[in-house]
Amino acid sequence: MSETFATFFSTCDFNRSKVESVKKIVIILMIAFVFVTIAFICGVVYFVAPPPPKEANLIQNFNEHRAAFEQLREMLQTDANLREVASWGIETRKPFFHGYPSKEDFPTDRFNKYLVLLKEVGGSDAWRNEGKHPDPTILIWGSGLLVDLKHIEICWLDEPPTNQVPSLEGYLAYSTNSVGVYKHIDHNWYFWTDGFIPATR
Repeated sequence: MSETFATFFSTCDFNRSKVESVKKIVIILMIAFVFVTIAFICGVVYFVAPPPPKEANLIQNFNEHRAAFEQLREMLQTDANLREVASWGIETRKPFFHGYPSKEDFPTDRFNKYLVLLKEVGGSDAWRNEGKHPDPTILIWGSGLLVDLKHIEICWLDEPPTNQVPSLEGYLAYSTNSVGVYKHIDHNWYFWTDGFIPATR
Protein backbone atom coordinates (compact mmCIF):
# COMPACT_ATOMS: atom_id res chain seq x y z
CA MET A 1 0.00 0.00 0.00
CA SER A 2 2.80 2.42 0.92
CA GLU A 3 4.50 1.71 -2.38
CA THR A 4 1.24 2.54 -4.20
CA PHE A 5 0.93 5.91 -2.42
CA ALA A 6 4.58 6.66 -3.09
CA THR A 7 4.09 5.91 -6.77
CA PHE A 8 0.95 8.09 -6.88
CA PHE A 9 2.59 11.12 -5.27
CA SER A 10 5.69 10.65 -7.38
CA THR A 11 3.47 10.76 -10.48
CA CYS A 12 1.69 13.89 -9.19
CA ASP A 13 5.02 15.66 -8.59
CA PHE A 14 6.12 14.75 -12.12
CA ASN A 15 2.86 16.05 -13.63
CA ARG A 16 3.06 19.25 -11.57
CA SER A 17 6.63 19.81 -12.74
CA LYS A 18 5.57 19.16 -16.32
CA VAL A 19 2.70 21.67 -16.04
CA GLU A 20 5.05 24.32 -14.62
CA SER A 21 7.48 23.77 -17.48
CA VAL A 22 4.67 24.12 -20.03
CA LYS A 23 3.53 27.35 -18.32
CA LYS A 24 7.04 28.78 -18.52
CA ILE A 25 7.28 27.92 -22.21
CA VAL A 26 3.88 29.49 -22.91
CA ILE A 27 4.88 32.70 -21.08
CA ILE A 28 8.16 32.93 -22.99
CA LEU A 29 6.33 32.41 -26.30
CA MET A 30 3.77 35.08 -25.39
CA ILE A 31 6.50 37.61 -24.52
CA ALA A 32 8.33 36.81 -27.75
CA PHE A 33 5.09 37.25 -29.71
CA VAL A 34 4.50 40.68 -28.14
CA PHE A 35 8.00 41.86 -29.02
CA VAL A 36 7.75 40.53 -32.58
CA THR A 37 4.34 42.23 -33.00
CA ILE A 38 5.69 45.57 -31.73
CA ALA A 39 8.72 45.31 -34.01
CA PHE A 40 6.48 44.49 -36.98
CA ILE A 41 4.15 47.44 -36.30
CA CYS A 42 7.11 49.82 -35.90
CA GLY A 43 8.57 48.53 -39.15
CA VAL A 44 5.29 49.06 -40.99
CA VAL A 45 4.99 52.59 -39.60
CA TYR A 46 8.59 53.36 -40.57
CA PHE A 47 8.20 52.24 -44.17
CA VAL A 48 4.57 53.27 -44.76
CA ALA A 49 4.41 56.60 -42.89
CA PRO A 50 4.78 59.66 -45.13
CA PRO A 51 8.28 61.17 -45.09
CA PRO A 52 8.84 64.52 -43.39
CA PRO A 53 8.58 67.62 -45.58
CA LYS A 54 11.75 69.08 -47.05
CA GLU A 55 13.20 72.17 -45.44
CA ALA A 56 12.57 74.27 -48.54
CA ASN A 57 8.87 73.38 -48.39
CA LEU A 58 8.71 74.20 -44.70
CA ILE A 59 10.22 77.64 -45.31
CA GLN A 60 7.89 78.26 -48.24
CA ASN A 61 4.85 77.35 -46.13
CA PHE A 62 6.03 79.63 -43.33
CA ASN A 63 6.55 82.58 -45.66
CA GLU A 64 3.22 82.08 -47.42
CA HIS A 65 1.33 81.96 -44.11
CA ARG A 66 3.48 84.31 -42.07
CA ALA A 67 0.53 86.48 -41.03
CA ALA A 68 -1.33 83.46 -39.63
CA PHE A 69 1.77 82.30 -37.72
CA GLU A 70 2.10 85.80 -36.23
CA GLN A 71 -1.57 85.75 -35.18
CA LEU A 72 -1.11 82.41 -33.47
CA ARG A 73 1.97 83.73 -31.70
CA GLU A 74 0.16 86.82 -30.43
CA MET A 75 -2.83 84.79 -29.25
CA LEU A 76 -0.69 82.24 -27.43
CA GLN A 77 1.36 84.96 -25.76
CA THR A 78 -1.84 86.69 -24.63
CA ASP A 79 -3.65 83.59 -23.32
CA ALA A 80 -1.42 83.05 -20.28
CA ASN A 81 -3.75 80.45 -18.75
CA LEU A 82 -3.79 78.31 -21.89
CA ARG A 83 -1.41 75.37 -22.03
CA GLU A 84 -2.41 73.68 -25.32
CA VAL A 85 -4.98 73.94 -28.09
CA ALA A 86 -5.86 71.51 -30.90
CA SER A 87 -8.88 70.11 -32.73
CA TRP A 88 -9.60 67.81 -29.75
CA GLY A 89 -9.94 70.81 -27.43
CA ILE A 90 -7.81 72.76 -24.97
CA GLU A 91 -5.84 72.37 -21.79
CA THR A 92 -5.77 75.19 -19.25
CA ARG A 93 -3.81 75.68 -16.03
CA LYS A 94 -5.96 77.37 -13.37
CA PRO A 95 -8.46 75.93 -13.09
CA PHE A 96 -7.19 72.80 -14.83
CA PHE A 97 -9.31 71.75 -17.77
CA HIS A 98 -8.64 69.21 -20.52
CA GLY A 99 -11.11 68.52 -23.30
CA TYR A 100 -13.43 70.15 -25.77
CA PRO A 101 -14.36 73.51 -24.24
CA SER A 102 -17.77 74.96 -23.59
CA LYS A 103 -18.17 78.73 -23.55
CA GLU A 104 -17.70 78.59 -19.76
CA ASP A 105 -14.29 76.90 -20.17
CA PHE A 106 -12.89 79.10 -22.95
CA PRO A 107 -14.34 81.71 -25.33
CA THR A 108 -15.89 79.81 -28.24
CA ASP A 109 -14.98 82.40 -30.87
CA ARG A 110 -11.35 82.44 -29.78
CA PHE A 111 -11.11 78.64 -29.76
CA ASN A 112 -12.58 78.51 -33.28
CA LYS A 113 -10.09 81.19 -34.37
CA TYR A 114 -7.25 78.99 -33.16
CA LEU A 115 -8.56 76.08 -35.20
CA VAL A 116 -8.93 78.21 -38.35
CA LEU A 117 -5.37 79.53 -38.02
CA LEU A 118 -3.93 76.08 -37.28
CA LYS A 119 -5.60 74.71 -40.39
CA GLU A 120 -4.28 77.61 -42.46
CA VAL A 121 -0.64 77.08 -41.42
CA GLY A 122 -0.88 73.29 -41.65
CA GLY A 123 -0.51 72.78 -37.92
CA SER A 124 -2.27 70.23 -35.75
CA ASP A 125 -1.45 71.46 -32.27
CA ALA A 126 -0.17 74.59 -30.50
CA TRP A 127 1.00 75.29 -26.99
CA ARG A 128 2.86 77.73 -24.77
CA ASN A 129 4.98 77.60 -21.64
CA GLU A 130 4.08 79.15 -18.34
CA GLY A 131 5.88 82.19 -17.00
CA LYS A 132 8.11 84.89 -18.42
CA HIS A 133 9.04 83.05 -21.63
CA PRO A 134 5.92 81.44 -23.14
CA ASP A 135 7.80 80.41 -26.32
CA PRO A 136 4.68 79.70 -28.44
CA THR A 137 5.02 76.51 -30.47
CA ILE A 138 3.08 75.03 -33.39
CA LEU A 139 3.34 71.38 -34.35
CA ILE A 140 3.66 71.14 -38.14
CA TRP A 141 4.44 67.47 -38.69
CA GLY A 142 4.57 64.32 -36.62
CA SER A 143 5.00 60.62 -37.30
CA GLY A 144 6.01 57.40 -35.61
CA LEU A 145 4.83 55.00 -32.95
CA LEU A 146 5.60 54.40 -29.30
CA VAL A 147 9.26 55.38 -28.67
CA ASP A 148 9.95 56.25 -32.30
CA LEU A 149 8.00 59.49 -32.44
CA LYS A 150 9.37 62.30 -34.61
CA HIS A 151 8.18 65.88 -34.88
CA ILE A 152 8.73 69.16 -36.69
CA GLU A 153 7.65 72.32 -34.91
CA ILE A 154 7.79 76.06 -35.51
CA CYS A 155 8.33 78.17 -32.42
CA TRP A 156 8.95 81.73 -31.32
CA LEU A 157 11.74 81.86 -28.73
CA ASP A 158 12.51 84.84 -26.53
CA GLU A 159 16.11 83.70 -26.19
CA PRO A 160 18.27 82.06 -28.90
CA PRO A 161 18.76 78.31 -28.34
CA THR A 162 22.26 76.86 -28.15
CA ASN A 163 21.59 73.67 -30.09
CA GLN A 164 21.21 75.21 -33.56
CA VAL A 165 22.14 73.70 -36.91
CA PRO A 166 22.66 75.52 -40.21
CA SER A 167 20.18 73.22 -41.92
CA LEU A 168 17.63 70.60 -40.88
CA GLU A 169 18.31 68.52 -43.96
CA GLY A 170 20.30 65.41 -43.19
CA TYR A 171 19.86 65.82 -39.44
CA LEU A 172 19.24 62.52 -37.69
CA ALA A 173 18.39 62.09 -34.02
CA TYR A 174 20.49 59.08 -33.03
CA SER A 175 18.77 58.74 -29.68
CA THR A 176 15.11 58.53 -28.76
CA ASN A 177 16.03 60.83 -25.85
CA SER A 178 17.39 63.49 -28.19
CA VAL A 179 16.52 67.06 -27.27
CA GLY A 180 16.39 67.86 -30.97
CA VAL A 181 17.85 70.82 -32.83
CA TYR A 182 16.74 74.28 -33.94
CA LYS A 183 17.09 75.98 -37.30
CA HIS A 184 16.74 79.75 -37.34
CA ILE A 185 14.14 81.15 -39.76
CA ASP A 186 14.20 84.87 -39.01
CA HIS A 187 13.73 87.22 -36.07
CA ASN A 188 12.68 84.97 -33.16
CA TRP A 189 11.19 82.22 -35.30
CA TYR A 190 12.80 78.77 -35.37
CA PHE A 191 12.18 75.29 -36.70
CA TRP A 192 12.67 72.47 -34.20
CA THR A 193 12.91 68.75 -34.93
CA ASP A 194 13.87 65.54 -33.19
CA GLY A 195 13.57 63.52 -36.37
CA PHE A 196 15.20 63.13 -39.75
CA ILE A 197 14.87 65.53 -42.67
CA PRO A 198 16.03 63.97 -45.94
CA ALA A 199 18.70 65.88 -47.80
CA THR A 200 17.59 67.58 -51.01
CA ARG A 201 18.51 65.62 -54.11
